[in-house]
Amino acid sequence: MTKKIALLGSTGSIGTQTLEVVANDPSLEVVGLTVHHNIDLLEEQIKMFHPRLVCVMDEKKALELQERVRAQGIKVEVLAGMEGLIAVATMEEADTVLTAVVGMIGLLPTIEAIKKGKVIALANKETLVTAGELVMGAAKAHQVSILPVDSEHSAIFQCLRGNEHQSISKLILTASGGPFRDYTKEMLQDVTVEAALKHPNWSMGSKITIDSASLMNKGLEVIEAKHLFDVTPEQIDVIVHRESIIHSMVEYKDGSTMAQLGLPNMMHPIAYALYYPERKPTSCVHPLDFTKVSKLTFDPPKKDLFPCLQLAYDALMVGGTMPAVLNAANEVAVDAFLKKQITFLQIPQIIHEVMARHICINRPSLDEIIGIDEWARVMSRQEVQKQ
Repeated sequence: MTKKIALLGSTGSIGTQTLEVVANDPSLEVVGLTVHHNIDLLEEQIKMFHPRLVCVMDEKKALELQERVRAQGIKVEVLAGMEGLIAVATMEEADTVLTAVVGMIGLLPTIEAIKKGKVIALANKETLVTAGELVMGAAKAHQVSILPVDSEHSAIFQCLRGNEHQSISKLILTASGGPFRDYTKEMLQDVTVEAALKHPNWSMGSKITIDSASLMNKGLEVIEAKHLFDVTPEQIDVIVHRESIIHSMVEYKDGSTMAQLGLPNMMHPIAYALYYPERKPTSCVHPLDFTKVSKLTFDPPKKDLFPCLQLAYDALMVGGTMPAVLNAANEVAVDAFLKKQITFLQIPQIIHEVMARHICINRPSLDEIIGIDEWARVMSRQEVQKQ
């Protein structure tokens, strides 16, 4: 039986790797694709995978793509903007919606897909960070499965299979530590964008790579884990594991710890989500050769040098709209750093300032979350201008 997939964010790191998995298996079919603006790559993907519907968030680029495919006689419907993104996410023929877009933009299409009863393969952190209670509540109400695509959450998901929830002692998220894991505070003063983008273990998009360097990526994953697995913040630990072989662990109340191991390759969690509940072999994923693993090391994270991790825990403990503020401020600060408008160490400073200004709303509605997100972005841009 063919599984039909709508892929949101097809030209990014997760999106392109998802299509590699799909290309190697005729039991997987792409029916919808979305991109922000990269229509050159999207055009190639259309020719290879023949989706019925595509969306380009940039309306001018969408019109350009529409003219291109019409001139070539390619049968595909081209939509634009948020309405188009939601249309792809809610396609009647799609069984699974894999959300690989970056940022808050993934929230609305994910919620609408849940309402339509789609299985959600979630690679968009911000969806649960900003609106975890709403999203998980909607998934429960519509009896929809949310399958994590992040390697860490996929690992925990796999380690939890077959075990009782009440037997969990804690979840242990592993972090590579990023490119600056051996830096001192003095060394962090002058790090460049180019240095921050050189991740030691993984090949990812620029935003998530900077988040990895600041440990905010792990902080966002802590918030995600709380919602995905229904645990308390105190039950979630982070440990630095340089080799990125153990992708995360679950410690149980009887003292046993279960870990999921594999090469640092996103193809495995992608394939696991697409094939779930089956485990199917794919040529994109190679098993781990233990004879080539010389050591596995573990260290506590340096929260004093990388305060973004603690800021995420703080936001989670406050709850309500505070995680949405954390996320929005981080997106603005990271963008400013990538544009060389601020330094690396100013990223957590800006986030802290915006969080300190926010009066938290408990149990917010979707409209309130969207409004607070916009407020936090305005405040964050003001903080960037002060630097």
